[in-house]
Amino acid sequence: MTRLFNSMRDGIGMHIVLIWAGMAYLLIFSAFPLFYNIIMSFQTVDIFSIASFDRPFVGLQNYTAIFANPSFWPILKNTAFFVGISVLMQIVLGFGLALLFAQDFPGSSYMRGLFLAGWIMPGLVTGAIWNWILAGDFGVLNYVLRSLGVISGNIFWLSDPAYSLYSIIIANIWVGIPFNMILLSVGLASIPHDIYEAAELDGAGAFRRFLTITLPLMRTHLAAVVSLGVIFTMQQFDLFAALTQGGPSNSSNVMQYWSWQFSFQTYDISSGSAISVLLIVLVVAVAATYTLSTRSEQIN
Repeated sequence: MTRLFNSMRDGIGMHIVLIWAGMAYLLIFSAFPLFYNIIMSFQTVDIFSIASFDRPFVGLQNYTAIFANPSFWPILKNTAFFVGISVLMQIVLGFGLALLFAQDFPGSSYMRGLFLAGWIMPGLVTGAIWNWILAGDFGVLNYVLRSLGVISGNIFWLSDPAYSLYSIIIANIWVGIPFNMILLSVGLASIPHDIYEAAELDGAGAFRRFLTITLPLMRTHLAAVVSLGVIFTMQQFDLFAALTQGGPSNSSNVMQYWSWQFSFQTYDISSGSAISVLLIVLVVAVAATYTLSTRSEQIN
């Protein structure tokens, strides 16, 4: 009996240690940088004052300067367009692939694994691949389009302001499709097959079953995928760094890369912090919207 009590006590003690270790990790590597960044957004911080801690408090001056910056609204528009189109197409194509791989056909598991390759690759590697595909002089995309007679001359996808943002959107859609496919495949697998069989016996076709069964039962999963897609897309940085660096003339710049430019190119760290705080507010708003919507559905 004593040995059993001691083993239970040791187990509880280990659980407490693990819990406190997890909390310490979150406090050190998540909470502290977050609050430190928020504090810097209300101060004047540059490359000289970041080490000396001589940082005058300026209130909302950094935020008003960001809003007054002539590049703010075009970049905010680019961010909204980038996030909206990317998430929409990732979900549509990911849902289509999830429906495809929900069918039983030879080689489906291997093909699903191949689609995951694009998601597990590092962002800079993905950027290098798409840099090769979209290159104006020797890119694969231009070669294919010329061979098909779609274009007569090369299109400089990454250096032309008319195409630069669309080029990153295409690359980002390619990156995010496998993630959406996996999450939506889990949701599809949770739908009982008996419902489909009963609807088929009643004469419902494939499209009818999709509208009346699949979509309503996938609503919660779709809401989760939309929320995660918006959060992850708003954090996308590697593709911008690898492909266009926000150019030309901010035509492909977005808020997250603009924040990095302020902090590590012009060394206006306080302005970069203010932009990142605005992004945090947007991400929290998306997460809160998803949480409230799922809670209301559970209550109903």
